[in-house]
Amino acid sequence: MITLPPNQMMNGKLIVVEGIDGSGKSTQINLLEKWLRYAQYHVYLTTWNSSEIVRDITSKGKKKAKLTPTTFSLLHATDFADRFERNIFPLLKAGYIVLADRYVYTAYARDVVRGCDPQWLQKIYSFAIKPDLIFYFKTPIGIAIDRIISGRPNLKFYEAGMDLNLSNDIYESYRIFQGKIIDQYEKMSDRECFITINAALTIEEQQEIVRKHVKKILPKKQSLLGKKDLQSIKTDVNVFDEKKNNKIRGIRN
Repeated sequence: MITLPPNQMMNGKLIVVEGIDGSGKSTQINLLEKWLRYAQYHVYLTTWNSSEIVRDITSKGKKKAKLTPTTFSLLHATDFADRFERNIFPLLKAGYIVLADRYVYTAYARDVVRGCDPQWLQKIYSFAIKPDLIFYFKTPIGIAIDRIISGRPNLKFYEAGMDLNLSNDIYESYRIFQGKIIDQYEKMSDRECFITINAALTIEEQQEIVRKHVKKILPKKQSLLGKKDLQSIKTDVNVFDEKKNNKIRGIRN
């Protein structure tokens, strides 16, 4: 069980997206960031495992497949703590809208599946504050796999849970591992007030739902594209898809 203290005495807002790999959450939060910037809000986007102090060592450990569940958990906790202290907390106090592509719920879901003690995890992340909004993109595993392999040829060792010896086949291991992670998300959903979004919907439909909820917590500033929302979403999606396709082409070339 994970219980975070509420976001009190903060001028800003914390909005989080969660979901398994291939859920499309990163696409949605990038579209949300663009929309908020267009509306002239101060926005900061933070992503999982992006702290400079642990990025290199985590990458090396993954490549050698030498990370134990506890080591893996502590590295991610260090990453989160560094980003929370340097960016998330001070920017919330300064009135920013902080967008988090994964939050402590990712650590809890993955690490519990890997065998870490839930109470131990609770203590490690006890300094974190509860987000104002938590979007959970619920995704059929088949769709998630299709999305991942469409952008790169192979699944990664740890995202497929190969360290847990669930199956010798990497795709079957992925299905089992991500299925267990989904189970953990489902257990947290009601208790943590997740806003569950069907990730099988179109990108535009998902983004429309996200913006509807975000509007409710934004400080009164200006009209946020009202009747033009749907068209603006479609335009944002087209631009985002083009950038994504160019990146994929660059990788393949």
